[in-house]
Amino acid sequence: MASRLLHRLRHALAGDGPGEAAASPEAEQFPESSELEDDDAEGLSSRLSGTLSFTSAEDDEDDEDEDDEEAGPDQLPLGDGTSGEDAERSPPPDGQWGSQLLARQLQDFWKKSRNTLAPQRLLFEVTSANVVKDPPSKYVLYTLAVIGPGPPDCQPAQISRRYSDFERLHRNLQRQFRGPMAAISFPRKRLRRNFTAETIARRSRAFEQFLGHLQAVPELRHAPDLQDFFVLPELRRAQSLTCTGLYREALALWANAWQLQAQLGTPSGPDRPLLTLAGLAVCHQELEDPGEARACCEKALQLLGDKSLHPLLAPFLEAHVRLSWRLGLDKRQSEARLQALQEAGLTPTPPPSLKELLIKEVLD
Repeated sequence: MASRLLHRLRHALAGDGPGEAAASPEAEQFPESSELEDDDAEGLSSRLSGTLSFTSAEDDEDDEDEDDEEAGPDQLPLGDGTSGEDAERSPPPDGQWGSQLLARQLQDFWKKSRNTLAPQRLLFEVTSANVVKDPPSKYVLYTLAVIGPGPPDCQPAQISRRYSDFERLHRNLQRQFRGPMAAISFPRKRLRRNFTAETIARRSRAFEQFLGHLQAVPELRHAPDLQDFFVLPELRRAQSLTCTGLYREALALWANAWQLQAQLGTPSGPDRPLLTLAGLAVCHQELEDPGEARACCEKALQLLGDKSLHPLLAPFLEAHVRLSWRLGLDKRQSEARLQALQEAGLTPTPPPSLKELLIKEVLD
């Protein structure tokens, strides 16, 4: 999918007619396999030139398979000394982005062709691939930009995943959706040379196509496992950082998770958007930004509507009242609603804070 879109983008930038960018009916049938054969290596670097960067992609020093080592979340350190969970969950610094220009061009292409593509179609670009050594394991961490609608200067949401994460997603979807998954290929495992630039480049392109194909099928696009793949690791890491008081680091992850959920276009869980807003509100409040914290509470109250029994309603109302009082803004409506909940015995007095509920919440 990535190569097809890039091909159309090049034609569009070269001045071809608008018909070149339209998605044909055959495009929805996934004519291009994400499993690249060995003879496809010729010209591969030129196709990915400018969009993908490698670190430590030397010839394999040993014959271990990167995916046989199932390291836990705390076993994923990057080469710069960052903890493994940080490496897998935290977005990399801006300086590590591959090609900002190409990302903006893809966003422009998305907007021009959004009427011809399937609803909620996203574009995926592997922007970096880092070989991570954590003896005795060794694996490649792929960072993908998730490109959807939005202003060209808006930085895309991003995720970092390893081969075993993609393979687990593929295996789970195959069990649940045998029919739709029959048309979608997946890059096979290798016994040797997993860490060469050629193998990493092939897999990077295959992962772009794999996610693009999943997004093209509504039945798969709405699958909980796919939603979990995109959002759940970021939410868990953001929750952990918030609970330990690392609010600035947590804020970046909450914001990235919120952007991912907005781009996916379907709920990633019954309460995950509300939990994300709670995390954003808590971090903004702790970082002395009450205006942004109050705005997050207002978004959450809009999502909650008249759900008077929801456990997060009273905490959001209490935070909204407190922040409004601090900013000198009207708080009467939220105050009256909170008082009604307390008089009806639907929430204790005072209600639990957003931070307390966030600490107790188990993300699964």
